[in-house]
Amino acid sequence: MAVPPATAPRRGRSRSQREFPGTLLRPRVCRPGRPGGPHARGALLTWRGTATFAVVFGLIWIAWLNGTLFYQLHGREDGHTRSLILVQMLLLSLMAVYVGHADGDDGRTLAALYAVLLALLSYQWFTVYRLDQPELRRTPRRYLIVMLVGVVVMAASAPLSADARLVVWAVFVVAWSAVECVILIFWRRAPTYDVVTEALVERFGLFIIIVLGEVVIGVVNGLTDTERGAIVTKTGLLGLAVGFGFWWNYADLVSRRLPREIGHSLATWIFVHMPLSMAVAAAGAGMVGLVEHATDDRTPAAVSWLMGGSVAVMLITTVVLLPALEDYDRHPSLYTSVQAALVTAAVAALALGWVRPALWLLALMLLLLLFATWVFAFVRWLSGGLLINERTNS
Repeated sequence: MAVPPATAPRRGRSRSQREFPGTLLRPRVCRPGRPGGPHARGALLTWRGTATFAVVFGLIWIAWLNGTLFYQLHGREDGHTRSLILVQMLLLSLMAVYVGHADGDDGRTLAALYAVLLALLSYQWFTVYRLDQPELRRTPRRYLIVMLVGVVVMAASAPLSADARLVVWAVFVVAWSAVECVILIFWRRAPTYDVVTEALVERFGLFIIIVLGEVVIGVVNGLTDTERGAIVTKTGLLGLAVGFGFWWNYADLVSRRLPREIGHSLATWIFVHMPLSMAVAAAGAGMVGLVEHATDDRTPAAVSWLMGGSVAVMLITTVVLLPALEDYDRHPSLYTSVQAALVTAAVAALALGWVRPALWLLALMLLLLLFATWVFAFVRWLSGGLLINERTNS
């Protein structure tokens, strides 16, 4: 979490700032590689592939979070800001070339590029830090130290072996998130001003939409590389509908609702978005296998667990996010009943992953679970005289 200086202004978003998040996610870590290479289709569905996906996605999310918060709070429509965005986009474009084989030799170059990107982000935060009042620099100074340590760690990981490098990256993602979470909690123990804007909430929602694009790409790739027939097409469309089920639940339960400004709630809201978006991206990767094996009698175990697990993680992370919302205490009975429904659906999704039904049936059942949770939430809100997509923030 890139903690802004204590005097950080609240700003809207420029056009160039709206484009920044999409650039950060474009590296194709979210789906398997092309056939014939070391990352042939299905390679993601191994323990090593899954670990690589999770770690690299975590790196991308950390970079996106830093860029998003900086441009949200301190971005300007001037030549300096636009130039920095251009440099970052150039770095991210280069990273996209190497991220598909990050667990091999390409990981060396990716580590070096990521270290440069962190250094650039650190420089941006330092330009704000040096203008802040001396008595308000304590929290930003801690953040900058963590960022600089990250630069050193990522640069030092470049010459390591592939396995050792992946371990270092994993430790970095976990440690960075944990330390910044603690810094945020202490910084916002007794907030005297707000730092979350509606535009910032919108940014997190846009990131989920971008990740959902991987679901569409996964279905399209599966249909493109598979002999198409009624079963294959039906399975692909059902898989696509599962992606919309993700969005409907997130959009009406979490998106557009402001989080609490208190430290632990704000930290939960920010950092739980990482596993939530990761689950959606993993489902996008699973769509390829879902479509390619559509004519099988049973879903392959890896695909079944990936799809069921992704839906379960998405639902559980939503359960964790809800108490962090500003209006949770205004409608506790509504939220707690919905949380119970989400947990039940998550357990059912895992059970489907274990049963491994036919692929079209798996997609249909997961879709029905997501639809059922949304309908339940809609009815509960309606019983309270509210619409589920009606904002109740004060």
